[in-house]
Amino acid sequence: MRFDRSGQAEAFDAIGDRYDEAFPYKEGQVSAGAWLIGSLPPGSRVLDLGCGTGMPTARQLTNAGFDVVGVDLSGGMVELARAYVPGATFHQLDIADLRLGGSRDLGRFDAVAAFFALLMLPRPEIPLALLTVRHLLVPGGLFVLAMVEADVDDFSIPFVGRTIRVSGYLREDLHKVIETAGFEIVKDFSYTCAPAVADVPPEEQVFLCCRRRD
Repeated sequence: MRFDRSGQAEAFDAIGDRYDEAFPYKEGQVSAGAWLIGSLPPGSRVLDLGCGTGMPTARQLTNAGFDVVGVDLSGGMVELARAYVPGATFHQLDIADLRLGGSRDLGRFDAVAAFFALLMLPRPEIPLALLTVRHLLVPGGLFVLAMVEADVDDFSIPFVGRTIRVSGYLREDLHKVIETAGFEIVKDFSYTCAPAVADVPPEEQVFLCCRRRD
């Protein structure tokens, strides 16, 4: 499969910390992070996949005593994350780099967080990305993710003054994709989010707390 990332990283490089200004309320991410904190012992190794600026997830998990590694396609986001969360380690990488046999091996993790990272992929690639997440996890490892509930595939939208391409599923279909990839859904909740910018409409954000099945 060819991985088309044209324009995606550049958009987030340009958006920078305006992303956090556009989405100031991240109760869902904080709640899912709290589930990880309550489910893992201190010192656990956690990957923040699509870490953005590192706020709030990488900082929340680092403050809880976890060994946090963040990756993002956007070099600008990685620079901000390193400044905001100096206690974590960040890399500019594509999720495709982390797959079995990929160009980078970051080792195994007790948990992976992917908040809106899968949203940035075309639908045919999402099952491959989930297999990569499963590969990165230790047996029984935890996986928290967030998607916007929408029946779209690689759909261009205006976003904080730029254009990005996004994919999504209806909630029931998302469950099927996650379970087919080898995960048990332990907890499911959602938030209606009204971003603080005019060009991003209100959205239903779905959060899943999962465990790798073995």
